[in-house]
Amino acid sequence: MFRTLSILIRKEFLQIFRNKAILAIIFVMPVVQLIVLPLAASYEIKNVEIAVVDHDKSTYSRDLIRKITASGYFKIVNYGENYPSAYSEVEHEKADLILEIPSDFEKNLVRENKEKVLVAINAINGTKAGLSASYLAQILQDFNQQILLKTTPQIEIAQKTSGLEIIPKFWFNEHYNYRLSLVPGILAFLVTLIGGYLAALNIVQEKEIGTIEQINVSPIKKRDFILGKLIPFWILAMVAFTIGLLVTIFIYDIAMQGSLLLLYLFVAIYLVTLLGLGLLVSVYSETQQQAMFVVFFFMMIFILMSGLFTPVESMTDWAKYIAYVNPVTYGVDAIRLIILKNSGFSDLYRHFLVIIMMGVVAIIWAVLRYRKTN
Repeated sequence: MFRTLSILIRKEFLQIFRNKAILAIIFVMPVVQLIVLPLAASYEIKNVEIAVVDHDKSTYSRDLIRKITASGYFKIVNYGENYPSAYSEVEHEKADLILEIPSDFEKNLVRENKEKVLVAINAINGTKAGLSASYLAQILQDFNQQILLKTTPQIEIAQKTSGLEIIPKFWFNEHYNYRLSLVPGILAFLVTLIGGYLAALNIVQEKEIGTIEQINVSPIKKRDFILGKLIPFWILAMVAFTIGLLVTIFIYDIAMQGSLLLLYLFVAIYLVTLLGLGLLVSVYSETQQQAMFVVFFFMMIFILMSGLFTPVESMTDWAKYIAYVNPVTYGVDAIRLIILKNSGFSDLYRHFLVIIMMGVVAIIWAVLRYRKTN
């Protein structure tokens, strides 16, 4: 068995290293994507274009406008007293929202300690609209607090002697750096791509070039053939993961909080599951094009419903069920927990259990489905 398996593994490595495109996919793609994606993707929205309609033109209205622009989130693209003109800017995609300050804005704030402003937001992009509204609401709240302290000094004294003081503390990410969450998730995503795609295309490639027929008539056992296909890509995927982990630690300066041994143990088992799923696709596919489209279909679902960009807890009930049978959900979550939170095996036993069960089912299914017949 071992002699036959070693020959098959050697044959796979020779075949892989002859294909320069596969080597680029395995070793260059993880580094480039891991460097580019976290820098390009951001959970912050900046340079929101705002049109200001100032009917008051008072000291307070100018202070409010200065406070908005000084935040770094907003950029004024239109300033005037005409609301239709500001609305036209939104219609022509030149402004994202409108702030209308009414006349007697300063007078009502001083005399009655209250006033209303109109905020109209272009909500075609729901994420951008929600974050813009949140940023602007916080700025308006801070401005309102400043006005109250200026017009009613006794409020400041009362605040110092009574009331709740909120001191937020961000565990495992003290400075609220979104890259600490994004980079380990993208690392899991790249490992998933490498393991899933390469395994799916492997047996299909043998079918297309005709070598699968030679293997089928040889005395090679099905078990040795399957292992000979999986082990080389498992080794190469582990090397690619190591390169990605070095990029994570040294380029993004993300300190490794958990056990390196536990991380590699999980990734090793996780890759076996992914390779099993890719192998299952290759058994059912007849051409590489067909295998690529099938893997792409499932990868899109796996990635978008894995919690990489949207928390699983915020999904609807039916989507949660899909996420819970998604191996990438457990891969992204486990890698984040080990790297950022120093989670141990007792915290991740459920992740290990689910991934092992998925891997066993996928590999057994692929082995039983594969027939050494034409």
